[in-house]
Amino acid sequence: MSVGESATALGRVRGLGSAHHGGNQWIRERLSSIALLLLGSWLLASFMFLPSLDQRTVVEWLRLPSVAVPMAIFIVVSFAHGLDGMKVVVDDYVHEPGNNFALNTVLLFAAVGGAGLALFALAKIAFGGQA
Repeated sequence: MSVGESATALGRVRGLGSAHHGGNQWIRERLSSIALLLLGSWLLASFMFLPSLDQRTVVEWLRLPSVAVPMAIFIVVSFAHGLDGMKVVVDDYVHEPGNNFALNTVLLFAAVGGAGLALFALAKIAFGGQA
């Protein structure tokens, strides 16, 4: 039985997309969306329960390990999700291979640099340095 002769509808179409891949990226985008929804809700709820939103209060709050760890996860997932979304846009609309590679490389460096800078700032606050 060949690929197109499966007994089920899913079996007949599996692997027959235009690029024969992309399912993993689609699932990763959906999972990161769910993670951002949960982490974003946590962040907003946490801000609502803080006595004030001045710098001192927020810094003291970020120094708690129970806050710094989810915040670090939020940063990583946010930048990864943004990178995935921008890569889809570039892959869909930039058809010349050289330009596509160049833009994807710039996006990767921007995402890694931005996430690294945000994580460094969070670590500096969490480990007691001045913000």
